[in-house]
This record gives sequence, C-alpha cells and structure tokens, in this order.
Amino acid sequence: MWTVVYIAPNRSTGEMIKELLENEGLLVMLRSIGVPHMGDSANVEVLVPESEAEEAHEFIASSFGR
Repeated sequence: MWTVVYIAPNRSTGEMIKELLENEGLLVMLRSIGVPHMGDSANVEVLVPESEAEEAHEFIASSFGR
C-alpha cells in the first residue's frame, strides 16, 4: 500500500522531492490532485510504500524543517 508523505504545491516541487527521496533509496510515486485543467500547477502527492513512510517523513522533516 502506498502512503502520502508530502503534498507538493506543483509538479516541479514534487519531482524535486521525489528525486531526493529516491537518492535515499526509497521507492517514490507522484500523483496529481485537484483540478485536472491546472496541469503542472496542480498539487501533487508524493507517495512511498507504507513500510518506508516513517523514513520518508524523517528525511523530509530533516531536509525541509517540517
């Protein structure tokens, strides 16, 4: 099961978070949310397997102060 670990404000931020998490060895998937016509400006969910969610949260918190 995939778990949302971060909601990015747009596709480019989501891609950046995805790359950082993948560099840490995590599996990552992005999923657009919100209004379809917004394209790359729509919010994007960053998801990881449930077993990696805690590690992803810790990495995001240490990297972005959240």
